[in-house]
Amino acid sequence: MADGITWAWTTFPEYLDAIGNSARVIDVATQIAHGPLRAFVMGERGAANEPATPAEIETMGRLVHEAMAAGALGFSTSRTPIHRSKSGELVPGTTAGAEELVGIARSIQAAGGGVFQFAPEHVRLVEDEWPWMVDLARSTGVTVSVNLNQDRRAADLWQDVLGRLDEANAQGVPIVAQVAGRSIGILQCLEGSLHPLMFHPAYAEVAELPLTERVAALHDVERRRRLIEEIPDDGGFFRSAVIERTDGMFPVDQESIDYEPGPEHSVRAIAARRGVADLEVVLETLLADEGRGMLYTPFFNYAYGDLSMTYELHRNGNTRMGLSDAGAHCGAICDGGTPTFMLTHWTRDRTRGPKLPLELVVHRQTQQTATLYGLRDRGVLTPGARADVNVIDYDSLGFDRPRMAYDFPAGARRLVQRGRGYVATFVNGTQIVDHDEFTGALPGELVRGRRPAPAPMR
Repeated sequence: MADGITWAWTTFPEYLDAIGNSARVIDVATQIAHGPLRAFVMGERGAANEPATPAEIETMGRLVHEAMAAGALGFSTSRTPIHRSKSGELVPGTTAGAEELVGIARSIQAAGGGVFQFAPEHVRLVEDEWPWMVDLARSTGVTVSVNLNQDRRAADLWQDVLGRLDEANAQGVPIVAQVAGRSIGILQCLEGSLHPLMFHPAYAEVAELPLTERVAALHDVERRRRLIEEIPDDGGFFRSAVIERTDGMFPVDQESIDYEPGPEHSVRAIAARRGVADLEVVLETLLADEGRGMLYTPFFNYAYGDLSMTYELHRNGNTRMGLSDAGAHCGAICDGGTPTFMLTHWTRDRTRGPKLPLELVVHRQTQQTATLYGLRDRGVLTPGARADVNVIDYDSLGFDRPRMAYDFPAGARRLVQRGRGYVATFVNGTQIVDHDEFTGALPGELVRGRRPAPAPMR
């Protein structure tokens, strides 16, 4: 139950009816996901990533068509080994064959079109995924949106991908690369899902204590010594996962966060300047602010130690803005501030490289995204279009350091980041924000399906 509404549904159309009946601040839209679709049609075989039979592919296609007809904007799947269940299995659909994927795409085509979006294994994108992607997009006309991130194991592969992307679009093959606004990184803190100390036996002894008591225990002189000086006898895991990676951990300032930190700001560099062990800096950082200190650890899109790759991706006309986790991984990732970051860092504040034009950044987050999903009634200020508008104090625009909130059901946690500098925000003409504070208005709607452009005004 949510907001007094009991959520009971089986089909995707019923799901849309359920979320469509909830009041909300902004508009939301949906895609049908491969994982639950596969599990629904194939049961345990689908969850175990066994091959689908022709009959099962036909059934999945029928259900995707039904979802598109009810209002889904597309279909999404995952093909990366990073995405796993709590028990470690690959999510359903990870190893699905081309026949299954093309069958689903044909159903999207038959329903009038939409986006086929997927997350690949980045180091194998060109070798394993590109051939079927091109065949699918060319044969069905369905737009393929593929996530593009930089993996340290293949730091320059993105250049090859951009070349192939430009070639495909020059031939009229509808493929776009969905790219992030900054590095994909984890916020490590004592309140969160992950931090370096959790792999150390001296921390495990107090890990279940409430935060205040845990902080007190971590200030104990002998426990501090063990954490800083003793290397766990774990076959080298702690050394490889923590000690050897402190050059990629960056302490977060108490008032703000730098998403493009230089190497001199890493834990390793700070420790070297002070002449102390790296783990002493880690421990001091996490214990700051009564145990609410944070380390920022980029793992994608930072192989060069800056955002130079991201800069090039956003200048390419065949990429689209996306890839921010504002709801997933919410105990370790906080990307809700990415739209504000795009405006502040890329157009105003960047010092470690060139900036991007303000009008380009606004366009990528509005009309360009809306057009990708067939929503031609929004994303641009023109007569007849939806009056979705932000009025911004550009000089004051910014965001606070992420913090942990405990406002999910049953007091569950999530990282949140508050923006500032928003004088007014309107959803279809109704003001929902007034000088950074919500007005209480709930004009948001469920967007069902693609929308035509407004008729010319006479």
